[in-house]
Amino acid sequence: MGYDRTPSPLTRELEAEGIPITYTEDLSDINGQFSILNSQFSILNCLVVRTPAVPEDEAHYVWFRNNGYRIIKRAELLGQVTKRERALCVAGTHGKTTTSTILAHLLNQSHVGTNAFLGGISNNYNSNLLLNHNSNLVVVEADEYDRSFHHLKPYMSVITSIDPDHLDIYGSAQAYQEGFEQYASLVENTIVLKAGYRLGMSRVKAKVYTYLGEWKGIGDEPDFYADNIRVKDGEIRFDLRCSFDAQMSIADCLLGVPVWVNIENSVAAMAMALLNGVTKDEIRAGLASYKGVYRRFNIHVNTPQIAYVDDYAHHPTELHAAIQSIRALYPERHFIAVFQPHLYTRTRDFAADFKRVLGEADELVLLPIYPAREEPIPGVTSEILGGKVVAKNELTAYLQAQIQKAGKPVVVATLGAGDIDRLVPDITANINHKS
Repeated sequence: MGYDRTPSPLTRELEAEGIPITYTEDLSDINGQFSILNSQFSILNCLVVRTPAVPEDEAHYVWFRNNGYRIIKRAELLGQVTKRERALCVAGTHGKTTTSTILAHLLNQSHVGTNAFLGGISNNYNSNLLLNHNSNLVVVEADEYDRSFHHLKPYMSVITSIDPDHLDIYGSAQAYQEGFEQYASLVENTIVLKAGYRLGMSRVKAKVYTYLGEWKGIGDEPDFYADNIRVKDGEIRFDLRCSFDAQMSIADCLLGVPVWVNIENSVAAMAMALLNGVTKDEIRAGLASYKGVYRRFNIHVNTPQIAYVDDYAHHPTELHAAIQSIRALYPERHFIAVFQPHLYTRTRDFAADFKRVLGEADELVLLPIYPAREEPIPGVTSEILGGKVVAKNELTAYLQAQIQKAGKPVVVATLGAGDIDRLVPDITANINHKS
């Protein structure tokens, strides 16, 4: 049984499995739809799991708290899982969902096997959960928000990036860095760290390997990196290099989702898979069969005249990576970027960076800020990022008009972490109809 603010494909799937979900704060749900609480479960054997997205004053949360139920954060529950299994955690400001999903797929389709708790829906399995009772490994996305990853007990970890974010929680870039250093100190065995990022090594007891998507001979050679990258006929191939052991290198790897940023994510996942006994042939086959993650550079329309891409990018660094990938795939097209800012604090803290990165598109369309858990901040609106601000219910028609005005092939991208994904079916249908 559960609560969410709005319906989604995930909640509909849970309801289809018989799980009651409410979308209002009407407490009659407790004695109606959730009457099972009173009839079959006592306070002693009923556990309430809360995500940080649920505010302190949400009606159901207040009711459970006031009536003595045990309430824990989702991160605490994951922490219990990582204490029982050998946890392979993936942390970082960007790339952790894709990297953890690639890693889970590489392990799952190999002789090693794995369990997994992912931060997105894997397109290979149409789920964010993998269960394998024959494996003691578990892949976990380690979320830094609200310092959630400090509850985990990682055996090994990838750290993809430490670019400041969530300053409403951490207060400063230095505190954010310290949060990652504390997390790194929890890792027992091995850390696979993106080259260029620094950790306070006095607290780190694990062996540290470095990786890069591509090494151009500048600085120290990473332990793992992609070499001989080839882009042809819509495919990306590369060789994985292991600088400390040539026997671990893997030639001619085909990237299942041919997006440039996935080279880097794949290198990290492949390194972790190698270190856990997955064979080179299994890794090569697994990478080629990887189908991506829901809302991580999903291409919904791809015709000679119109392409449409949807991506979860919501931080300036993520947006830059997504935009660069779009430019690489569609270099001659008129590029319309649609961005929904996520959180007033993030919009305020990174306004200049957002404006600079989003300015790389030919045309910028903005939706109003998605507030999530936050209250509005005076003076912080989508308008401060530049571009044309359009209401959600007007977006499809507006895009149709702009596509017609372009006079050349177009690529449209919807970007953001709010509820912009609810508009994807209508945009896709409209673009397909016009193309």
